[in-house]
Amino acid sequence: MSVLVFGQTGQVARALVRAGPVTALGRDVADLTDPDACADQIRQHAPRAVINAAAYTAVDRAEEEEALAHQINADAPGAMARTCADLGIPFLHISTDYVFDGDGQGAWSPDAPVAPQNAYGRTKLAGEEAVRAAGGQHAILRTAWVFSADGANFVKTMLRLSETRSALSIVGDQRGGPTPARGIAAALLTMAEAMQSDTGLSGTWHCAGQPTTTWARFARETFALAGRSVEVTEIATKDYPTPAKRPLNSELDCTTLTQDFGITPPDWRDDLAQVIKELLP
Repeated sequence: MSVLVFGQTGQVARALVRAGPVTALGRDVADLTDPDACADQIRQHAPRAVINAAAYTAVDRAEEEEALAHQINADAPGAMARTCADLGIPFLHISTDYVFDGDGQGAWSPDAPVAPQNAYGRTKLAGEEAVRAAGGQHAILRTAWVFSADGANFVKTMLRLSETRSALSIVGDQRGGPTPARGIAAALLTMAEAMQSDTGLSGTWHCAGQPTTTWARFARETFALAGRSVEVTEIATKDYPTPAKRPLNSELDCTTLTQDFGITPPDWRDDLAQVIKELLP
């Protein structure tokens, strides 16, 4: 299967390259601020499927750079999706729990009402809408709390802080499912293959790690597996103000992912142990 991936340095992009074989395009040849150039790359490579693993992910900075974030998170994937529709190949696009308002209890289903509360979420929702409007076979895969041994993420931040701190205050009222990048990559490749065999597979799915936890509990598990003695004090989101509003409820219902593709959401605890082994050999 010939799969073209947009992105090289992000967590999921790196996991896709490891899981490959795929052809991954970096910013030097596929700058998402130039949607037409991205579309041209698809035509040149003529793949059997395209995965967009590139995005503007600076959530707080997006409050001041929403136009740039929209260009990368909405205009570019829209151009990619239209090109894939013209070529008759599936387009797979990663989205986020931030398209929801983060209120209430229980996991968000793929068809739950959307109401993003920050600029990043608005641009990612616009990207979803552009992909759907292209009219081709597509998969929008929403995920949350991504972690790996690569890039910048919560696990690596906690390990870095634990080198010099014996006590930390961590938000304890936001809940979700930490999701290993390798699990997202594996899901995308399985979906891409299935979509080529069944052109009726098209829509929106969720992929998030299980079981549900909080940032504070995730931090405690990280320290325990790393053998770091750090006291975690739980604080409320309101006591840790950020430029962009964060959702309290990031739980994602992954039932249809299992029903339609046979993909079981990953247990983040297993992957966390593996990531820590990679980071702290």
